[in-house]
Amino acid sequence: QVQLVESGGGLVQAGGSLRLSCAASGRTFSNYAIGWFRQAPGKEREFVALITWYGGISYADSVKGRFTISRDNAKNTVYLQTSSLKPEDTAVYYCATDLDQPRRWLGSRTYDYKHWGQGTQVTVSS
Repeated sequence: QVQLVESGGGLVQAGGSLRLSCAASGRTFSNYAIGWFRQAPGKEREFVALITWYGGISYADSVKGRFTISRDNAKNTVYLQTSSLKPEDTAVYYCATDLDQPRRWLGSRTYDYKHWGQGTQVTVSS
C-alpha cells in the first residue's frame, strides 16, 4: 500500500524558513504530479504548489517568490522549501497525488487528488 509521509514542520519565527518533505513508500512516484496543500484552522484546504513528473511547477500567488518545490526521484521525495514565513502561513501542510493518474497534470483543486499524507504542522510566530 502506498503511503505519503510529510515531515519537517515545526515552530518558527516570522521571517524564518522550513523545509518540508513528502516521502512516498510502496511505489515509485517519479511518474506522478505531486501537490502541496495547506489548511489553517477554520479555513478550507488550499493549494500551495505543484510539481509534475517532468519538473513543471506551479505556485499559489500567496507563496510565489517565497516557497520552492522540488523533487528527488532517487529518494522518492518531494520537498517544499519555505522562506520569509509569515504568521498567515500557519497551517497543516499536506502533500497529495493521484496514483491512478500517472503522467497527468493534476492542477490546484483538492478533488483532483485522491491520495493524501497525514500532514505536518507549520506554526509561524509573530
